[in-house]
Amino acid sequence: MENELHGSSSTERFIPVTSVQSGEGIEVTPDLYSYTTQIVNVCFIGGRGDEFVLVDAGMPKSAQSIISEIENRFGSNARPKAILLTHAHFDHVGALLELLRHWDVPVYAHKAELPYLQGEKDYERPDQTVEGGMVVKMSPLFPTESINISSRVSPLHDDGSIPELPEWEWIHTPGHTEGHVSFFRKRDRALIVGDAFITTKQENLFDVITQKLEISGPPRYLTTDWKAAKKSVEHLASLHPEVAITGHGKPVEGKWLAEHLAVLARDFDRIAIPDYGKYVDE
Repeated sequence: MENELHGSSSTERFIPVTSVQSGEGIEVTPDLYSYTTQIVNVCFIGGRGDEFVLVDAGMPKSAQSIISEIENRFGSNARPKAILLTHAHFDHVGALLELLRHWDVPVYAHKAELPYLQGEKDYERPDQTVEGGMVVKMSPLFPTESINISSRVSPLHDDGSIPELPEWEWIHTPGHTEGHVSFFRKRDRALIVGDAFITTKQENLFDVITQKLEISGPPRYLTTDWKAAKKSVEHLASLHPEVAITGHGKPVEGKWLAEHLAVLARDFDRIAIPDYGKYVDE
């Protein structure tokens, strides 16, 4: 089975950028836990010591830190019932191959992301021309090649249900990628956002390192459809979430989340869409 898992050397290459939050975990609710690998968050859905699901797979070379954090929270030799992916960019599947070599568990993603998870299609190269700061200039270093986990990955169910998580639903939130999804639980209005919106701007290196709290649209250098990205934020705002775990930045909740997400949805063109760039021009 291990021989059926493939990636290029670049997809498992360490990326030399990190933040003050790297290696830290936050219990957002008793059964929602956000853990930072360098500059991106993974999420554990499940109470301490219970069965759980892992959302996303962090940065390349972060597998051991994710496994250690899981065992600290859920017990020795703990493994997730499944891995859910918000999308397949390098910083959300960076440790996936190594984790799947360690655990024999299923992976679920939107059907539009499957070509990037079955070795069939690479993402567009990062847009180095887009408006932004130092991270934009660094973005050509970020891998966009697909990986191949065909033997483990399945599409999410068309009806919005999620295997292993009966209380949750997935929501198609394209724009950052064609098959980007977010996860929502109506009972407590908990939202796992991926990169549909984030709480630390990813274009400014100082903001990334310090994890400065600020509502932002998806990372500009890897977002290819700004019209869809705007509609996705408007959709998520209409759910009136009480708590949100984003792919980048700190989890947010309550009044801060309500006010800032409403502003982002209303003023998305001003806040999120860059003044220039390849996909803006298109």
